[in-house]
Amino acid sequence: MSCDLNYIMPNYKLVYFNMRGRAEIIRYIFAYLDIKYEDHRIEQADWPEIKSTLPFGKIPILEIDGLKLHQSLAIARYLTKNTDLAGKTELEQCQVDAIVDTLDDFMSRFPWAEKKQDIKKQMFNELLTYDAPQLLQDLEAYLGEREWFIGNSVTWADFYWEICSTTLLFLKPDLLDIHCRLEMLRKKVQAIPAIADWIQRRPQTKL
Repeated sequence: MSCDLNYIMPNYKLVYFNMRGRAEIIRYIFAYLDIKYEDHRIEQADWPEIKSTLPFGKIPILEIDGLKLHQSLAIARYLTKNTDLAGKTELEQCQVDAIVDTLDDFMSRFPWAEKKQDIKKQMFNELLTYDAPQLLQDLEAYLGEREWFIGNSVTWADFYWEICSTTLLFLKPDLLDIHCRLEMLRKKVQAIPAIADWIQRRPQTKL
């Protein structure tokens, strides 16, 4: 086995708002894989000026030695490639992607940027009351008696579930009251030492 002694770790800079949001999955992966990076958090007041300099005008972005990557899930797939977090086989990798995309489809339906508070509140309430229960039922059925969503070890799909469910529980604290196995999975992710350490030291934000 040969080893490249001249290999230098890339410089990673993650750019996002001071919130968990769409960047948190990237932070979890960095924490779990013990990869050093700069967690650059921008203020809302600075966003319009920064927005014009970014590919597609959206964050998060991950700068790798100056190269800007966008789309949080694409970045997550890049970082987990060739690690067990992505799934141990091609079939498992497809299953991981499917769970992540299922969760992201649902989270993307919330009108996060809606400025009219009455409309926003109504739409959030409808999604949490009428749509979330079916999603949770499907997820719990998929998990079954397993410890993790896919295979026999943690993947970034489990991370994404913990992240998304944390936000959903902030919006509706009783959401998982009848979904014990999904709550147990959340706790298993939170108990992973690297993740527990990150959760404890990260900036405390609502979302």
